[in-house]
Amino acid sequence: CILLSANLGVMNLLPIPALDGGRLVFLFIEAVRGKPIDKEKEGMVHMAGMMLLMALMVLVLFNDVRKLF
Repeated sequence: CILLSANLGVMNLLPIPALDGGRLVFLFIEAVRGKPIDKEKEGMVHMAGMMLLMALMVLVLFNDVRKLF
């Protein structure tokens, strides 16, 4: 159980939009630039990242179901 929690924590910190690591990347970019990124643009990037994550989950589910039959 501890290994699963640690694994999820590490995966969440990956620099993928829609995850906490993606938010950290935006914070780093804002710190380097010295000015904030437009919230609408950041939201669009996070939405695109979420859509890619959902597509990946559907692909993995499809492959798992296909292996069952």
